[in-house]
Amino acid sequence: MKRIIFAILVFSLSLVIVGLARSIYDLWKKQDLVISYQKQLVKQKNENQTLKQKLSLTNNPKFVEQQARDNLFLSKPGEQNILIPSGLLISSSSARPIEDLIPNWKKWWNLFF
Repeated sequence: MKRIIFAILVFSLSLVIVGLARSIYDLWKKQDLVISYQKQLVKQKNENQTLKQKLSLTNNPKFVEQQARDNLFLSKPGEQNILIPSGLLISSSSARPIEDLIPNWKKWWNLFF
């Protein structure tokens, strides 16, 4: 009789222990989930702050005017737009062709050999 009561007691305690262990495991998983969502929240807050700064910049009338001038080629009354084709622009770095940088003796060498 004592053995049956002891076995029932051990079985019930083992069920309680397994249930508690499962609950602890579930809480750890949920804690990891909460931590990942907190990191995501911080990231979203930083992105929100950045977007608010960009919005305040774009609401500035000077920014709107600059974008209209640069992208839409608009001008103020009394001004004229001048468009220069990109082929006519000469930059200081591309003033000399690359071929002129090679010494003459190398050009002759490459020609014959």
